[in-house]
Amino acid sequence: MTIYYIRMKIQEPSTNFFQNLNRVESFSLSERIDVLKNLIMNEARYATVEQARIITETYKSHEGEPKILKRALSLAACLREIAIRIDPGEIIAGNRTSGIRAGVIFPEAGLSWLENEIDTLDSREQDRFRIKGEDVEYFRDILVPYWSGNTLEDGIREKMGAEIDRMGKLVKINQRDHAQGHIIPNVEKWLKLGPAGLLENVRARLEHTREARAEVSEGKEKDFLRSVEIVLEGAKDFIRRYGDLAKSLTERTGHRAFTQDLEEISRICYKLAEGSAETFQEAVQSLWFLFVILHMESNASSFSPGRMDQYLYPYFEKSLQTNEIDLERALEIIESLFLSFNKIVYLRNSLGARYFAGFPIGFNVALGGKNRDGTDSANLLSFICLKAQEHLGLPQPNLSVRLHKSSPDWFIDKSSQVIGKGSGMPQVFNDESVIPALLNQGISEVDAFDYGIVGCVELSSQGNSLGWSDAAMFNLVKALELTLNNGRCLISGDTMGLCSGSLTDYKTFKDFLTAYQRQIAHFVEKMIAACGFVDRYHAESMPSPFLSAVVDNCVAKGLDVTAGGAAYNFSGIQAVQVANVADSLAVLKMMVFENRTISAGEMLAALQANWLHNEKLRQRVINHVPKYGNDVAWVDELGAEIVRYFAGLLSQYTNARSGKYHTGLYTVSAHVPMGKNVGASPDGRLAESPLADGGLSAMYGRDEHGPTALLKSVHRINAMYGSNGSLLNMKFLPEFFQRKTDRAKFNALLKSFCEMSINHVQFNVVSREDLINAQREPDAYRALTIRVAGYTAYFTELAEDLQDEIIARTSYGA
Repeated sequence: MTIYYIRMKIQEPSTNFFQNLNRVESFSLSERIDVLKNLIMNEARYATVEQARIITETYKSHEGEPKILKRALSLAACLREIAIRIDPGEIIAGNRTSGIRAGVIFPEAGLSWLENEIDTLDSREQDRFRIKGEDVEYFRDILVPYWSGNTLEDGIREKMGAEIDRMGKLVKINQRDHAQGHIIPNVEKWLKLGPAGLLENVRARLEHTREARAEVSEGKEKDFLRSVEIVLEGAKDFIRRYGDLAKSLTERTGHRAFTQDLEEISRICYKLAEGSAETFQEAVQSLWFLFVILHMESNASSFSPGRMDQYLYPYFEKSLQTNEIDLERALEIIESLFLSFNKIVYLRNSLGARYFAGFPIGFNVALGGKNRDGTDSANLLSFICLKAQEHLGLPQPNLSVRLHKSSPDWFIDKSSQVIGKGSGMPQVFNDESVIPALLNQGISEVDAFDYGIVGCVELSSQGNSLGWSDAAMFNLVKALELTLNNGRCLISGDTMGLCSGSLTDYKTFKDFLTAYQRQIAHFVEKMIAACGFVDRYHAESMPSPFLSAVVDNCVAKGLDVTAGGAAYNFSGIQAVQVANVADSLAVLKMMVFENRTISAGEMLAALQANWLHNEKLRQRVINHVPKYGNDVAWVDELGAEIVRYFAGLLSQYTNARSGKYHTGLYTVSAHVPMGKNVGASPDGRLAESPLADGGLSAMYGRDEHGPTALLKSVHRINAMYGSNGSLLNMKFLPEFFQRKTDRAKFNALLKSFCEMSINHVQFNVVSREDLINAQREPDAYRALTIRVAGYTAYFTELAEDLQDEIIARTSYGA
């Protein structure tokens, strides 16, 4: 991709640089930002049919058009008609609904699940929404009859639903009732050209194709290019509408104190509708409009801004030099953007809300990072972004820092300080292992060094890749269970896997491992077939012309991003959960097959009975066999071998867009619902209880030798096999961050992390007592945020079983 921004390559920062850091450090949260933050936190959350109404009316009036044109026309209509608002004091304007944190009912993707759940949205266990009676009435009387059988969800259910259900306790196939997200658009290009500049390019491409071959005028390429033209015209009108609104508000009661701000918003919007950004506030406003429109088009999660401190830096520097802003105003602009990131949530079905609990919408912002010449790219804007997170402590953006062996001390220390505030951010990525993992997947050196993070922890090049990073989740622990019990589920007794024998039939540990690998391969083949179908069906039913306009190569190819228009076309599958696998294999290897202190029959009977009347035996396997996370090489390597095998299987397949499959090692919040599908396991875990969290984390309570031992265990899982993203959760007590000397120890831990082959680590800094109190008195702890698994959420908005699992995680410090 073309890289427009100029990276900072300061080996020895100037005295003035550190003076500016100290100035930013001294700033307090402004009254304006505090008022806007409270508005976001306190406004009631509703599900809305407003966009569904506009989409439906557009489809009805364009029945004969190709799907991609109906998609484009409906988005353009929404951009011109959706209700908009600007609250008093706002600096950055825009939202996809007139309500804050509203759940958008999106008919193109799927309504069947909502038909069953609409009456329980406000009472379900996870991620509740209120809904107005008239919206329920419109949903039932208009939306359901018109869209029944014609949505993405319906098509996948009709053609592949039975097969997906059959593997559902072991494999979760994602992206079945919503459009594609999980991508970093080319934000730099959007800032440089704006919708008007992109529109010129599309029209030039249309003209070129007309001249080159007449048949294109009636072909799919023309429909695609015309659809991009339609949505960019709509984007211009949408931005202009905010200019009109800001202008009209200057005389309204409640807004008069902010006349100057409104006039500036109006000026910026009129400019951005026809041109491109030049100042810092213009660039930030332009960036936000891009992400609002992406969400309006697809109603999906994890559209991520990427390396914001890099591509915004030239605008920031120019505006400082011309005195258009000072450092305090720059911080307020960034904080306004961060508040905007918290205005959007995603309405999932009840099962999806369990797997992705707490609204992880995934605006991932990456700060710092290693340049190709070995220098560091962190700058003053990086520091301002960290300060904004320190001030706000909200779940979005999902703030990440890129560290490496040469990361400057000031950047590491500020990151540590913000981590210590307890918002669960920033999370930390290790350039020393991530960049080689991306290069190993065929990503160019330029793109690998310029990587960003998508959503939770997914790794991606910027602006030129559809990584489909959330394609599926594979329950390795369930596959282990089926291998132990001749293909039968320990919970239901149903046969659902290969009947390769029971634990009593395997003569050696090697025989068991071979059978386990066969079981994994059996389900991987079925999973890949389902993923391929879902991928192809997205291209057919949910093309995304606006997203295609901001992903390199799509317009040049005349091909939508869902059909393979991007330069890179990956699919990511998550392997869940290596800690339980390693611990279980260690018990089987040591106690059943080698020492034979437990017979195969005794172990199998205990598992089939969910350890009932076998508590003494259960405590033996928990306490007398080493566990993953304690720097015990032979245990860790058992898990590492299964990860290697799984990744090797995936690498043999090609996805529907002619790209590679690769492995992720993270769970989001799926370790809780996936655990409900798994019977008792040889590591002593009880049936239906949560699996280990994170992806590379140890089973909660079983990493007993401190954070360094845990890092050493994780280091044995080859980071190359986590190129889709991996996740390590660690929890520290707040007392650990109270003194500078303690923070120095934490800084040293982060530096040690960069010496290891580990892609990611994230931290919760909270006491067990505070979490227990938050369960008991949720109203008193509404602002408490917690790191779940690659994202931060409000603790009191999580279901109780997920809260319990977070409380149980091992804490370090004090």
